[in-house]
Amino acid sequence: MPSVALVEPDCVRRLLESPDPDTAVVFVRGECVVLGESDIDERHRRLVIVRRRDLPEVRSGAPITDELVESVMWRIDHLARDLCG
Repeated sequence: MPSVALVEPDCVRRLLESPDPDTAVVFVRGECVVLGESDIDERHRRLVIVRRRDLPEVRSGAPITDELVESVMWRIDHLARDLCG
């Protein structure tokens, strides 16, 4: 596991707690931010890392715990690194 995450736990928690399934984690200017669909412009569409609706934990209705946030954080972190690499 990388020692320094590109994605912060509070970012993941905001994504998981959002009621909007189209909410996404987007890589903007070197950092990951949570944006609603209407806030993602054309130049940032290709920088979407993951949408809330695409997370199996959301579909399963799993409770949002610190362990879940950390697990999802590292998975999204790997996706972000692939996108940047």
